[in-house]
Amino acid sequence: MWLWFDGSVILILTKYYHADSNKVLESSLWRSSDYGSTYTKLNLMPGTTIIVTNFYICPTNKKKVILVSSSINERDQMLFISTDEGSSFQRQPVSFTVDTLLFHPSEEDKLLAYSKEAKLYISTDLGHKWTVLQERVTKDRVFWAVTAVDVDPDLVHMEIQDIGGGYLYVTCLIQNCSDKMVTAQFLGKIDHNSLSVQDEYIFVKVTTGNRTKYYVSYRRNEFVQMRFPKYALPKDLQIVSTDENQVFLALQEWYQTDTYNLYQSDPQGVYYSIVLENVRSTKQPEENVLIDILEVRGIKGVFLANQKIDGKVMTLITYNKGRDWEPLAPPTTDMNGKPVSCKQPDCHLHLHLRWADNPYVSGTVHTKDSAPGLIMGAGNLGSQLVEYKEEMYITSDCGKTWRQVFEEEHHILYLDHGGVIVAIKDTSIPLKILKFSTDEGRTWSIHNFTSTSVFVDGLLSEPGDETLVMTVFGHISYRSDWELVKVDFRQSFPRQCTEADYDSWKLTDLQKCIMGQERMYRRRKESSFCIKGKSYTSALTAKPCQCTEKDFACDYGFERAPSLRLEGDRCYPDFWHDPDAPPENCHMGHSYKSSTGYRKVIANVCEGGLNKEQSAKQHSCPLLPPSGLQLGIKGQMLAVAPGDDITFIVHQEQGDTTSTRYQVDLMDGVRAIYENLTVTDEPIQHRYEKPGVYRVNVKAENSAGHDQATLYIQVTAPLQDVHLEVVPIAGRNQEVNLTAIVLPTEANLTVFYWWIGDNLQPKLTLENSLITRFSEEGEVPVTVQASNGRSMVQDSKTVIVYDHFQVIPLSFSHNLDRFNPNIPEWRRDVGQSSVCFMQNNDFKCTYHVSTPVKRSVFVDKRVPTIKQVLSENNVSFIVRGGLRVLVTLADSDRGDSLTHPWLRFRKLPGRNVYAQMHNEKEQEMTSPVNHSEDTQNIIQGEEFIDDDLDSQTLGNPGGRSKFSYPRLTSHY
Repeated sequence: MWLWFDGSVILILTKYYHADSNKVLESSLWRSSDYGSTYTKLNLMPGTTIIVTNFYICPTNKKKVILVSSSINERDQMLFISTDEGSSFQRQPVSFTVDTLLFHPSEEDKLLAYSKEAKLYISTDLGHKWTVLQERVTKDRVFWAVTAVDVDPDLVHMEIQDIGGGYLYVTCLIQNCSDKMVTAQFLGKIDHNSLSVQDEYIFVKVTTGNRTKYYVSYRRNEFVQMRFPKYALPKDLQIVSTDENQVFLALQEWYQTDTYNLYQSDPQGVYYSIVLENVRSTKQPEENVLIDILEVRGIKGVFLANQKIDGKVMTLITYNKGRDWEPLAPPTTDMNGKPVSCKQPDCHLHLHLRWADNPYVSGTVHTKDSAPGLIMGAGNLGSQLVEYKEEMYITSDCGKTWRQVFEEEHHILYLDHGGVIVAIKDTSIPLKILKFSTDEGRTWSIHNFTSTSVFVDGLLSEPGDETLVMTVFGHISYRSDWELVKVDFRQSFPRQCTEADYDSWKLTDLQKCIMGQERMYRRRKESSFCIKGKSYTSALTAKPCQCTEKDFACDYGFERAPSLRLEGDRCYPDFWHDPDAPPENCHMGHSYKSSTGYRKVIANVCEGGLNKEQSAKQHSCPLLPPSGLQLGIKGQMLAVAPGDDITFIVHQEQGDTTSTRYQVDLMDGVRAIYENLTVTDEPIQHRYEKPGVYRVNVKAENSAGHDQATLYIQVTAPLQDVHLEVVPIAGRNQEVNLTAIVLPTEANLTVFYWWIGDNLQPKLTLENSLITRFSEEGEVPVTVQASNGRSMVQDSKTVIVYDHFQVIPLSFSHNLDRFNPNIPEWRRDVGQSSVCFMQNNDFKCTYHVSTPVKRSVFVDKRVPTIKQVLSENNVSFIVRGGLRVLVTLADSDRGDSLTHPWLRFRKLPGRNVYAQMHNEKEQEMTSPVNHSEDTQNIIQGEEFIDDDLDSQTLGNPGGRSKFSYPRLTSHY
């Protein structure tokens, strides 16, 4: 990394990376104050090893520099701040890890810092003190206010993540950027990494389902959906440029994979017309996309692009910002002056339009603002572009005529406004020579810049290309230190240029007008050997041309049809477009012109002559019915708690707004009528006090028609707990009822997720119960999650599955219900107080065990014993206040039997409650088992008491000898 100031000072930062971790292990900072003749290594903290990872220069005062650094173990983070071009530094510890710094575009002591923890900090004193602005900020989606566009220079645009996980475009002032002070500038959530602020335009992207929509705000007005041809259906969008009051972009449409289409907008950036199809694209690491489009610097309106059709790539050039494209004319001779066999229209010059991975070498095509008309690039002659064939070509007249200069690719550097062109071969072998030209590449000289061959890593010159001093940096071997070689061409020029050393030159000699004007430049005479210097300007005069058909492009909804070119260079309307339809922003009392199919190329300054827009018809704006009405909530939280403040926002895409009434019904008894709601952007604020689901409705109506929008708001308190109730034992392939009891009980619109066994795919229900079956014996885990949009709770149980088992129906005295709060904990505790109980996988009761016999079809003879004990009213337990509850056999004929909903999973009137009992070490029985209809229902899992019946022994209150026997419910 390097930095060269306006004067003679150079700062160079060298870093040594670990190959595997890509971490910086060592760094060195070097400073020169004599244009690179000598360097001094700076010791920022004597006796301490620190790692400098980056440094930043203030764009408005290049004397101010900030280094980002840390201790070698990365424990201590610090900045080093200089106000004297790096002559001295002041150490400033910071409490966060700096990822990037962003200087204010006009105020030199203000800067933003983005941390690796996704927090944004602000400093107003050149990094000495820092304050947190916002958290959960998206990296590289932070922008300072744009001068002359944003009202307040202290405004910050940013993309942040809300608490729900979505992303928002917000702004705030650096003086107060708390959550309550940020302003959401776009209605609703946006796609991650989609915010872009460029000049007068702001762009966001919103994807819903499989459809993506792009929105633009021009000069900070309301966001409007960007209008492409109706069936373009974009997959991706890349901004090419936003200068000259127009958006130039590349759009990948639904049918494209490795190409994009180029589009241009109207001044507001809303309506787009296609200018070139199928421009080649290349996918890079980290999802970056490179598109083969290059703006030729120095001359506005000139672009190069590589078009890919049927697998063949051809280079095209435009001189009127995409209105017309043409191939590059091949040179007539090669670099040795021999004629070439490349003849149009079957053979042309094609150029690679790649960016260099190394920032200190040129890309495959080199242009500069300070050298208009001068283009140097790598490519080949033929019918198409050939990869890895990189001969070097140059043009001095902006692409009209070309000359071959080298047979291999070279790195290029322009010095003194293109007065000196330096070229070093792009090779993996060490070099000691460079080539330079002082006559725009017509002749080349060789210069030995070092006595020892060097692996060249880059070329450096002062920003602006106004100097004749450059530095070649590299290394002698892969383990050696950096080699820095200063090359000074000032000695080759004895004097400064005067006016007598220049000729006038018309860029339009070969094409009369470019972007509607004739431009006159000056060029140094071939016989003059002088320095242009910093005060040199290339442009002399510019005179408007008369307008011709070439100065008009197709309007939105129109395009040229190549198959109809024989009928003339016309723009035809697309089948879906009505040229006479009023625009969306057309209001009563105003007028509009229907499109003729043409619009003047933006930034074209031609005057008089042909006017393709002149025949447009004038229409009065009709009263348009409202359409595209949208109702949203600031922050997009559709589930709120009672008492939360809600801000509703109404947006209307089409139709008149000035004469439209908006009727708002908040569905809790509050109704209101608004006039001109979407124009004043007046928010609707409300607060719901009671839980429930509210259907908010807004109806927009005028005499031409109406539209309405509906939004459902869930007002609910967060869930506190969920209890899963399920039989502890179930029969294989028998129906089992799973029930979730949610607290608070008044929770509404709860979604239940059921995980059964090892299945990773849950079942979803809106009911709090689920009927299921278990196909295999064994222990089956069951988990339920309950979610209501604001919270999620979970409970789990285990069900033991057997082929067969027996149950005994129980009944309880009526007085039990006197203290029944009907909650799961109470049911569990009552179960723990029951006389038959489970403990350590054993069912304990007092009864006599029957004698085992030969096993065939079985019946457990213990069951009659248990029934006898229960029928003798010897089983009871005590609840609150000494109240004794009697447990007996359930008998539908007995009037005193009690059905207890507190022990059920499903509250079905008239059903009895049954206790289940199981024995893993079964006694062999001979008698057949007959299940009654009620018992069969129990086996199917409809009703069971809680699985934790495990506290007391079966017996009378007076006391009887206790006998433990493993689980009593029988299976066979």
